[in-house]
Amino acid sequence: MANIKFNGVYKSFGSNKIITDFNLLGKEDEFLVLIGPSGCGKSTLLRMIAGLEQIDEGEIFINNQLVNNLHPSKRETAMVFQSYALYPHMNVFENMSFGLKIEKKPKDEIQKKVMQAAKILKIEELLQRKPKELSGGQRQRVAIGRAITRNPKIFLFDEPLSNLDAALRAEMRVEISKLHNQIKTNMIYVTHDQVEAMTLADRIVILNGGNIEQVGTPDEIYSNPSNIFVAQFIGTPKMNILKITKDNIISDSEINFLDNKIKMGSINFLQKDYYIGIRPEHFNVSDDSEYKFKPKIELVENLGNEKIIYIKKDNYEISIKIPSKNNIQNTIGFNLKDIFVFDENGKRIKS
Repeated sequence: MANIKFNGVYKSFGSNKIITDFNLLGKEDEFLVLIGPSGCGKSTLLRMIAGLEQIDEGEIFINNQLVNNLHPSKRETAMVFQSYALYPHMNVFENMSFGLKIEKKPKDEIQKKVMQAAKILKIEELLQRKPKELSGGQRQRVAIGRAITRNPKIFLFDEPLSNLDAALRAEMRVEISKLHNQIKTNMIYVTHDQVEAMTLADRIVILNGGNIEQVGTPDEIYSNPSNIFVAQFIGTPKMNILKITKDNIISDSEINFLDNKIKMGSINFLQKDYYIGIRPEHFNVSDDSEYKFKPKIELVENLGNEKIIYIKKDNYEISIKIPSKNNIQNTIGFNLKDIFVFDENGKRIKS
């Protein structure tokens, strides 16, 4: 078990600032997922933890030990890469035991640890095969097994499933989650896939341009996004963000929104610009909705168990997600509790 702490970490490549004043405390036994768009610094952070990249400023602690200048082999971390990084001329057993041989561990200890890892990952029958004889999912299991044999304090995963097909990614997500529950070791997982983040994480760290936008549990991130960036980054399709213009304003606390007069006593709409956010899944076709409007349907995507419906209303382009068994007749509805309000800078306002 280990905790990890970032204290004012900065990293640049030339004039390109990658990480800016990064501060975070990772808890013991936590599955921490770093997510954000390409180039936001996710993998760089992982490499700095592993010691593969030097930091410019700040401190990184593992179990309260400063590791800034500690050699990678002394940090008790193990990294699983996107590309598997298996030696093609070695069989599975040799790949999984390679790190232990470099550390000059006794043969019986190597045998025991490899067999334990192989049993956990259900790859005992693959130990004599070469990487070229394995499927993508099997190769990834071998890469994870090689990390397990090191018995690290912290597992580091750098987009390990991005090379797999959709079905195999779903299968491997379950396997990694089971692995974490079984071995109770800290895991820090980098991905750009929100489904992986939401299903695997104890806590999610959303990054943008080297800065933390929000840290929270999957439920907190989904239900209480701190700003528009977070609100639209989590959720598929992304949250509808609709600007309130002067034409929408009825009074300081009342707006005309999608043919409905909506009063929000805690907000003065005359003071600044505001944005209304509604997730596609929060629209419905029920007659019990507080507010209703007539949509102009432009496109329907049938996904089997649900439909994504693209509509146009008052110059707004809106996406709606409903169960496939439901059909839009005349109106679409929504409720006040499902509305998010953001200020002119994109910051969430508690309405």
